Amino acid sequence: MTSQDEREEREEREESGAAAGSLRLDDQLCFALYAAQRAVTAAYRPLLDDLGLTYPQYLVLLVLWERGETSVKELAGALRLDYGTVSPLLKRLEAAGLVRRERAADDERSVLVTCTGRGERLKERAARVPGVVLTSSGLEAQEVVRLREELWRLTERADGAAADLR
Repeated sequence: MTSQDEREEREEREESGAAAGSLRLDDQLCFALYAAQRAVTAAYRPLLDDLGLTYPQYLVLLVLWERGETSVKELAGALRLDYGTVSPLLKRLEAAGLVRRERAADDERSVLVTCTGRGERLKERAARVPGVVLTSSGLEAQEVVRLREELWRLTERADGAAADLR
């Protein structure tokens, strides 16, 4: 079956409402999001390899470049990750000389994270990454804005649904 045939078959199922209760893999919203996330992350990989970063490390640095000194708790919240996931990322970034972690002077329980000079200099090289990925996606800037807004709305709704199911 060609991809055109598959697309037409999927559209027919969606129009008939069959996708709502379907257990077919291609009908799952979660799978479409998962596949898109993997494809987008793969597009970033060669660019980030040139910077010596993994995708999660890049996300950490984006937060620090935007906000400056940030607590681990705030960083985890911004990235929607738990402390146990963020901590090893920070250890590797610190070992690479890109970030520094220090206990807050006013609260020993809080750990503050800042970019080192080397981490700040990496920002200049990283500045090209979003544009290259946008160009390679074939999407227009306004399509990216619309898609991002829809994904954030979906995230809010899914967070609400997850809270309701607990």
